[in-house]
Amino acid sequence: QLQLVESGGGLVQPGGSLRLSCAASRFTVDYNAIGWFRQAPGKEREGVSCMRSSDRTTYYADSVKGRFTISRDNAKITMYLQMNSLGPEDTAVYYCAATYSHTTAQDMCLFGRADAWGQGTQVTVSS
Repeated sequence: QLQLVESGGGLVQPGGSLRLSCAASRFTVDYNAIGWFRQAPGKEREGVSCMRSSDRTTYYADSVKGRFTISRDNAKITMYLQMNSLGPEDTAVYYCAATYSHTTAQDMCLFGRADAWGQGTQVTVSS
């Protein structure tokens, strides 16, 4: 069973940057899409950014466009979320996810389609 482990969260001041990482437990993983989700207290989970592995098409939520960048290494072992110009509204627990389903990046993010989830990493943006 695929396991995902996030790292890189923490406390950052407004305007700062963080890079989240998500390591897969298996070296030969053939998942179709990866993504990052977040959940703030009292809010529903939100698909932040997703990427389809076959052609690297990406989807970004409007709230993070131009500030966040999703990527993965060529071996598909680790995925990343580079977050710039962070604001208090970005405070949340961030989860990485992967799916074997033949879905688009947009649908993965909008409908939360995933076969594996990480345990989450807290990101707090505060002065």
